[in-house]
Amino acid sequence: MTKPKEGMAMEPLLTGERVRLTLLDDHDIDHMTKWYNKTDYARHLDALPAKPKRAEDLRRWRDEAHEHDSHFLFAIKEADQFIGFVELDGILWTQQNAWLTIGIGDPDMYGKGYGTEAMELLIQFAFHELNLHRLQLTVFEYNTAARRLYEKLGFVHEGSHREFILRDGQAYDMLLYGLLRKDWNQKTQG
Repeated sequence: MTKPKEGMAMEPLLTGERVRLTLLDDHDIDHMTKWYNKTDYARHLDALPAKPKRAEDLRRWRDEAHEHDSHFLFAIKEADQFIGFVELDGILWTQQNAWLTIGIGDPDMYGKGYGTEAMELLIQFAFHELNLHRLQLTVFEYNTAARRLYEKLGFVHEGSHREFILRDGQAYDMLLYGLLRKDWNQKTQG
């Protein structure tokens, strides 16, 4: 084992002040199946109709993520409590960009900064460990809490798919947000 260079931090990987990112285990997957029984949770993550998901399907999603070098999936843990997941997916290595997703399942954990810290850890990992150049995501117009989070992190609204999603008799836009490594570095270092 090579010793780290003088001055290199020996900090735990993907660990912040209150949350850490770990691999999803079967117990975490069992929690997620309960979240997918809640309409609001499913409607914030996906344009497909809200419906329960089987643990086997979520385990397959997790296992496929761990088999590919263009997909990184992590559990968000506060102490040892599973509160959500973050994901980098669809990485185009030649273009150095990826799609980013976050999902927190327990409404009692909303608005407490856990999502912000988890996203900061994932963004730092994406830009400084994976050497990506750009991160992007989509969010539904009605998800104002997520939009505030993304803008707080420095994501820029880059465009809209007008009236992309139809829910409860109303049409909503799907918004595209992007974040460049140089903007993230400037925000975090300056």
